[in-house]
Order: sequence, then C-alpha cells, then structure tokens
Amino acid sequence: MTAKGHDVEPGRGDTERAPRSPLRMGVIAAIGLVLTVCLLALGWWQVERRAWKHGLVARVDARIHAAPVAAPGPEAWPVGADTDEYRRVTVTGTFDHSRETLVQALTALGGGFWVMTPLATDQGFTVVVNRGFVPSDRRDAASREQGEIAGRTTVTGLLRLTEPGGGFLRSNDPAGDRWYSRDVSAIAAARSLSGTVAPYFIDADATPNPGGLPVGGLTVVRFPDNHLSYALTWFALAIGMAGCTIFVLRHEAGRRRRA
Repeated sequence: MTAKGHDVEPGRGDTERAPRSPLRMGVIAAIGLVLTVCLLALGWWQVERRAWKHGLVARVDARIHAAPVAAPGPEAWPVGADTDEYRRVTVTGTFDHSRETLVQALTALGGGFWVMTPLATDQGFTVVVNRGFVPSDRRDAASREQGEIAGRTTVTGLLRLTEPGGGFLRSNDPAGDRWYSRDVSAIAAARSLSGTVAPYFIDADATPNPGGLPVGGLTVVRFPDNHLSYALTWFALAIGMAGCTIFVLRHEAGRRRRA
C-alpha cells in the first residue's frame, strides 16, 4: 500500500512558515540600521576620546617637566583638571606636624602611608602637602621625628586635585582616623584647620627629608588608554549587526520569490 498525502515541492516542507510581511521586514531593516548607526557612533566616540586622551597626556607631560610656578592662591581658585592638575608648583611656609594625616598607600616601595601635612603659607592660606611615603612600621611620628622640618621651608611638587569620598570600595572614616584617599576638605575638617585651605594638595618632589622619611617624588602619572581597542570592538559589532541585517533581508527576499 502507498500512503496518501499531499505533493511536496522539492526543498520545502509542510511546516515552512509564510514569508514575513513587507511591514515586518521594514521594521527589521529600521532596527538593524539604527543599531548599526549607534554602534558606529560609539566607535567614533572612542576615537575622539583617544585623541582627547593623547592631548591630555601631552599637556600633563609638559606641566611635569616645566619650571615650577607659584602655587595658586585663593584668587585663582577653583583649579581644574584640564588646566592645573600635575602642574609643578612651589610654595613657602611652615609645617604643622601636629596635624598630619596618614592615608593608606601602595607604592613601588610597598604598602604604607602618605604623610599629609598642612603648610601655613607665606601668602596667608593653608595647603595640605603630601610629604611622601612611610612604611607601616614607621607610621608613628615619634619614629621619624628627625624628618619633621621646623621653621620656614620651601616645597616644590605637583599640584593634585582632591580625592573625595575614599578609595576603592573603602570610604574614609574621619572619626576612626582611617583614610583611604586624600580628601582635602575632609582632612581639613578632621584636623580643624583654620583659615583658608586650598582645594588641592601638593605631592612633594624627591628632595630628601632629614632622616630619609617621608620619601617624596613617588607620584605615578599614568593614564589608561584602551580607547583604540574599544573603538575596534564597537566597529566590529557594527559590521556584524549590518551583516546580520542584510542576511535576514536577503533570506526573506528569496523566500518571497520562491513563494
């Protein structure tokens, strides 16, 4: 006996769905186009960010190697990242070692602390100076008393912007005197610094301190530059999206012709 059934056109099955309507195909094409354009825009944005980053690095490099200028006073505040950060500055005044703050640090010399000390400047304002690094076993000021400079002194270093909030996943705890970032305003409040306090701090240069501590000049100037790889990723996704959209449209057009 032979089974009764319908004739089947070669290459097609009973359950093959009908071609999508022109409206649905138009929606698919529009979505594919929008997503492709968005991905291309993201890639181009990364190209522009890369150009901006390279310009920033060039400007910062020029500031670091320029002759030091006077630390900006209140008349020049606020300071900005694009115009002032990492500028070499110099300032003269007197340290108040009794109000120093230790901020946790990880440096090329290992783990320890930054010694942040207020300096009453000859210009009448106070600036917090990162005098440098001390290892954990020398955190007690009495163990490095020789390094506490008395009287007027001149500091040269890099202007740095305040670091509010805290470090990675750790918030500053002024009440417990635990510090993970160099938050100038919080340090000024915790140490009851009177008068006008600069909204920045200064990373002291490598000029040796008496007794060898703190160790200055350990500022790391590094800007991550992954923009090219990000741009290539977005462009590759745009090409993939465009290819997928074209494939779907051509496949549907072929099915409509066969139908």
